Amino acid sequence: MEIFVTDPKRRASLAAVAAVALACFAGGAEAAQCGNSASGFEAWKTQFAEEARGRASAASLAALQETSYSTPTISADRGQKSFKLSLDQFLAKRGATTIVSRGRALKRQNAALFAQIEQRYGVPPGPLLAIWGMETGFGAVRGNVNTLSAVATLAYDCRRSAYFTDQLYAALTLVDRGLITSATRGAAHGEVGHTQFLPKNVLTYGTGDLNNVGAALSSTANFLKGHGWQAGAGYQPGEPNFAALQGWNAASVYQRAIALMGRQIDGD
Repeated sequence: MEIFVTDPKRRASLAAVAAVALACFAGGAEAAQCGNSASGFEAWKTQFAEEARGRASAASLAALQETSYSTPTISADRGQKSFKLSLDQFLAKRGATTIVSRGRALKRQNAALFAQIEQRYGVPPGPLLAIWGMETGFGAVRGNVNTLSAVATLAYDCRRSAYFTDQLYAALTLVDRGLITSATRGAAHGEVGHTQFLPKNVLTYGTGDLNNVGAALSSTANFLKGHGWQAGAGYQPGEPNFAALQGWNAASVYQRAIALMGRQIDGD
């Protein structure tokens, strides 16, 4: 219902009240101030915790307060130069020949596991092994950066604050579920497990402890299925399942590398 006010003084008074109310609302909704150096991180944590009350638990926000500005995370985020290489250069840098050779051996050694995963999710071993090899060298290098500090640092950093704020809320949920703690360590951007899932993907696609090989590979297959993977369809560029690989990583050279190595592993 609309109310029309004809008295000029009353109209002015109501306008002033509305302006004050709007200012208060805007102040309450103001986002925590992002930054590009360590100097504002502690203040940002306090601001973020105030915003998050009611959406995140007291226990998870207490874990957030234990975080510190992660210089290794910022260095890694600013230094992703390998994605600008040609496909051949990228494959050489990532050790594609070794990944394919080891992937073929692991495919044979774990045939029952891969058969079970393919039956459930429709994803063959090749792309899963290519991803596993590319992300962590088949579990050998899972990172040693504090996970919560990494995600909080990127949520604070102005470069991709909105994206990583969502990841931070997911990480706080994982704290509540006991899946990560303030001591959990992983890759520089907050990825965890054998195939390096960000917190939001752990919530959405995780099928178990991602430090367990079977759960990590099943979760990866579940991710690809969730991004449109069709059982039995091809996954090379231009084929139906390549779009699912594009969902895994935004870098074109990475996508093509997974497709190529996966085909070589599956062709064994």
